[in-house]
Amino acid sequence: MNIRKFEPSDIKFMIEIWNEIVNDGIAFPQTEILDEISGGEFFATQSFTGVCVSETGEILGLYILHPNNVGRCGHIANASYAVSKNTRGKGVGEILVRHSLKQAKNLGFRIMQFNAVVADNTIALRLYEKLGFIRLGVIKGGFLLKNGTYADIIPHYIELDKFK
Repeated sequence: MNIRKFEPSDIKFMIEIWNEIVNDGIAFPQTEILDEISGGEFFATQSFTGVCVSETGEILGLYILHPNNVGRCGHIANASYAVSKNTRGKGVGEILVRHSLKQAKNLGFRIMQFNAVVADNTIALRLYEKLGFIRLGVIKGGFLLKNGTYADIIPHYIELDKFK
């Protein structure tokens, strides 16, 4: 597996993976699915958008990286990760997160913060703990699930100079 900057020819496959997660309604805050135009604009406007590609050229997952805020908080990054359903459980997520942390540091960010890790996302929570992220607490009912109920979210952060 290799991670590289996305290319316009990747958009169709990236949108399919991204929309899988949006349609599930249990992880991303977005509610609108992307099409080739909105997806191309969305991915191009990030500080960095990376894709994880198999040896055969198949896109297995992607991430977006951007500032979490502006001005005096612009040194804090935020990222979102999407792994194809048929590729989950094979380590792609960890590769994406590790790459995003290095990329964020290379872009001059000092901290990576995740605002809304859904408490039921145990795989992500284990990964972030393994990588040294610090939990900031629990926001009760902070995430509206697709089924209309609310789930808790657990914000996290890591100082990039402490990430190896």
